[in-house]
Amino acid sequence: MKKWLVSIFMLISLISILAACSNNNNNEGASEETNGNENSNNGPVTVNFWHTMTGKNGERIQEMVDRFNSSQAEVEVVATYQGGYDELTTKLQQAIASNTAPDVAVIERAYVEMFAESEVLADLSGFLESSSVISEEDFVEGLMGHSYFNDQLLALPIYRSTPILHVNKTLLEEVGSEVPTNWAELKEVTNKLVVKNGNTIERYGLTMPYDTWYPIAMIGQSGGQFFTDDKTSVGFVDNGIGQEVFEYLTDLQSTGALYYPPQTDSGSIANQMFIEGKVGLMFQSTGTIGNLQDNVDFEYVTAFLPQNDQYSTPTGGGNFAMLDGSQNKEAAWKFMEWVVSDAGGAQQYVIETGYLPFTTKMAESPEIQELWAAEPNRKVAFEQLQYAEDTNKSTKWPTVMHEFFAAIEAIMYDGEDIKSTLETFKEAAELNLN
Repeated sequence: MKKWLVSIFMLISLISILAACSNNNNNEGASEETNGNENSNNGPVTVNFWHTMTGKNGERIQEMVDRFNSSQAEVEVVATYQGGYDELTTKLQQAIASNTAPDVAVIERAYVEMFAESEVLADLSGFLESSSVISEEDFVEGLMGHSYFNDQLLALPIYRSTPILHVNKTLLEEVGSEVPTNWAELKEVTNKLVVKNGNTIERYGLTMPYDTWYPIAMIGQSGGQFFTDDKTSVGFVDNGIGQEVFEYLTDLQSTGALYYPPQTDSGSIANQMFIEGKVGLMFQSTGTIGNLQDNVDFEYVTAFLPQNDQYSTPTGGGNFAMLDGSQNKEAAWKFMEWVVSDAGGAQQYVIETGYLPFTTKMAESPEIQELWAAEPNRKVAFEQLQYAEDTNKSTKWPTVMHEFFAAIEAIMYDGEDIKSTLETFKEAAELNLN
């Protein structure tokens, strides 16, 4: 619990820094270190671009940037890895405060509102209206929930995902079951998949990473929403939906039907258990499809997350935004426009990684259609977007998120009472929201 409180206090301090410096950023622009060369006649304009990808995906981001740089001579983009979403967020807050921010940065989609409230992001509406190759109507609606703030368009998708059901079809056939489509079927199938050797569980039914994403999905599937409409409280405690979700999960956990992995590196642990056939079903990001397909030795399929009262899935991943203090806005937009519209931009990155197409043009392109024909698991992920909804949209989400993590930890690891834990969480959330 202490580590979450420390994180909360750090976030509050950084948010305060953003609020204090936002006027300076709007009026003064970015420093010479990263900007200030748009009007130079001495060569291409340099655009600094911060992102969150490392390893193979980081190499693919650099290859995308190289393709853009090779396609024209007016703008030179310098891409820099700045850590994961949380680390980049902290660095970006500090850079804004010190007037050393980049021109363009990837921001985890739920953090966009926090930056928007501080008025440090550029409104992209005018750029998009004047574009001859892309318009607002071209973007997939289910992925635009965290792009708008106070009628301004402040961010666009770049690498986006949703949670989805990953299925070891071979194991399901072994136990005589079909892919579950609702919670009742999921409970039945996951329990049938369990294999025990004495008191040792050798195979589990279902796993998922330790994350807020999956309980939020289940809240939506039960007809609930994370925040109330007026954003003054959470919308799943008083109505009992949160209790229903966590009672369902802990019931599966008690029988061995659910393996809830350790907090540290939980995503990798869940993936590896699925690959090794130690679990039959997994809630995990669409962004893992490519890696799983390359490493499993069984029949692997994907499916929508099972419904309770309805289908529902939150979205995730990164948007990218232009900093309002950038002195290179035209050059920065040239890069952003290319990324979202050119076949060599995000479309190629989507093909290589498993992230979701985010424009209709991209989804309808021959390259994506060919990919879906060869790898239908990717198409299922895109089709699930019709049920996408983000009900955790709030400028206070980062601090409330850490409180929610603490509640999940208390319930799923420490066995604390569900009702009282959620009531405590609600009180803490309201202190942050009001």
